[in-house]
Amino acid sequence: MRDDGRPLFAQIAEQIENSVVDGSLAEEAQVPSTNELAAFHRINPATAAKGVNQLVTSGVLYKRRGIGMFVATGARALLLERRREEFARAYLAPLLAEARKLGMDAEQVKKMIDTWGDA
Repeated sequence: MRDDGRPLFAQIAEQIENSVVDGSLAEEAQVPSTNELAAFHRINPATAAKGVNQLVTSGVLYKRRGIGMFVATGARALLLERRREEFARAYLAPLLAEARKLGMDAEQVKKMIDTWGDA
């Protein structure tokens, strides 16, 4: 785990989310147990469990009693949509606000993106 100031449980949750988004954890695949996550990252199992339970609450994972945690059907689409919305809030909203200050319209911004996208 990296020390980026965020709680370890949030980093565990993000790591699992990233694996779902990039396809290395497919829908209906079993995720590592909280004990496996704790041993791998050298953290308390309760911390790992908190990250996993956060994903259960958000609908990314589900529990099969006595077997373990699994990636929910539709989890990748759910995460992609959520991340696209976060991307828009974090990057597009400030970009468009600055463009308006500069007197740019949407077409000018699109052209600029196309130009820089090829760079």
